[in-house]
Amino acid sequence: MLKTIESKYGVVIVAGGSGKRFGNEIPKQFLTLNQYPVLMHTIRQFSQSIEKIEIAVVLPENHHETWKRLCAAYDFNIPHHISSGGTERFYSVKNGLEKVADCELIGIHDGVRPLTPHKLIQQCFESAGRHGSCVPVMPVTDSLRKGNYQQNKPISRENLYRVQTPQVFRQNWIIKAYEQEFDPAFTDDATVLEKLGYPVFLTDGTEINIKITKPEDLNLAAFYLKEQHT
Repeated sequence: MLKTIESKYGVVIVAGGSGKRFGNEIPKQFLTLNQYPVLMHTIRQFSQSIEKIEIAVVLPENHHETWKRLCAAYDFNIPHHISSGGTERFYSVKNGLEKVADCELIGIHDGVRPLTPHKLIQQCFESAGRHGSCVPVMPVTDSLRKGNYQQNKPISRENLYRVQTPQVFRQNWIIKAYEQEFDPAFTDDATVLEKLGYPVFLTDGTEINIKITKPEDLNLAAFYLKEQHT
């Protein structure tokens, strides 16, 4: 566990999805993964990685009570703040940042990435402490083509990366970044930050750090969890 002596670290866990793209009436962050809701696994990874980390969880407003019932049913008592999601992820993050705004380093993480290794979480915070920002990535290994089904051409995969979370930033950088007006070009927190000219430092991610977006992802996550405990 990364011990904090004087510095205070925080994380905004964004779980504002409705579950429509997943094809399920239950938002995917509440689906059961190895006996616990996905979101509980996600929160636990941060609680076990960094001592005394401040945790803010962003949820759809109409599911606050659902989450409270789940916490009671599973006796889940890791301390965390609750914020409401917005119409865009940008606004959801902005709401969550209000709960951890006094932390020196702030991570922003997808609520449906429940398997992020402790080592990667610690690595991202440590790197952000040195560089001001840190984003975990994986090199693109597939062949790539650009265009449509009828007209397309190959493009180089050299120096292309798949972006993961947690993305971690200095408090004053990310708070200032989220004071900007929303721009549809914002695809993640790093793009919000770099619009103000701040640098984005990359670090190695891991294949285990999957984002659950489709039903088969839930099966893969269950497999990884089983492997970790055998």
